[in-house]
Amino acid sequence: MPKTSAGILLYRRSGETWQVLLVHPGGPFWKNKDNGVWSIPKGEYTANENALVAARREFEEELGQPCPNGEAVPLKPVKQNAGKTVVAWAVEGTIDTENVNSNTFRMEHPPKSGKWIEVPEVDRAEWFAFDNAFVKILPGQQPLLEQLQRMITERTNQSG
Repeated sequence: MPKTSAGILLYRRSGETWQVLLVHPGGPFWKNKDNGVWSIPKGEYTANENALVAARREFEEELGQPCPNGEAVPLKPVKQNAGKTVVAWAVEGTIDTENVNSNTFRMEHPPKSGKWIEVPEVDRAEWFAFDNAFVKILPGQQPLLEQLQRMITERTNQSG
């Protein structure tokens, strides 16, 4: 059965620029990788669990900070290359990226060595303007950015 993750695409306005929050995966495999590996904060959830509740929980687990309480606008789910579906909500708000405190997991490293290490699920979080975010984010999650960008443009056009 294909896996499903729930996540939050946090965004904010900084001056005249809109920015999105992305997280970089922790662990030795991702240490020297940058473009195309960042993600929205997200995680798997069970079929009997409310997806938005799971998305907010995963946000807090990966960042060590609660998700801001702004309106959660549902985005159209996306299917990543490996087959995982990501359901996400856009939430306007901000967090302190200097104080990220991610949950950890154990992994065997080097592979098949019998040695186990504890690594953070997320090693850092950063705010990116849309142009840069499209380069940083996993290709399968780019449609989430496109949806948010359209939503912001529509809201701006309606109010101005």
